[in-house]
Amino acid sequence: MSELPRTIRASTELPGVRWLRSSYSTGANNCVEAARPSAGPWAGLLAVRDSKDPAGPALLFSPESWASFTAGIHGR
Repeated sequence: MSELPRTIRASTELPGVRWLRSSYSTGANNCVEAARPSAGPWAGLLAVRDSKDPAGPALLFSPESWASFTAGIHGR
């Protein structure tokens, strides 16, 4: 089985996903957006991109990796 890429060169390679932004985000567009692809080789992963560059690259995380990352931020 081939290893999935952990980055996608262009967020547009994830068609049909709904990008979400935190409700804490301001109108300055200085945040990240997240999406959960439901089809294709990235189904089940979490995609994260820079809101200032919506056609730019996206990082891909497994649900376990993302949970570990967010737990570390919250100091749990």
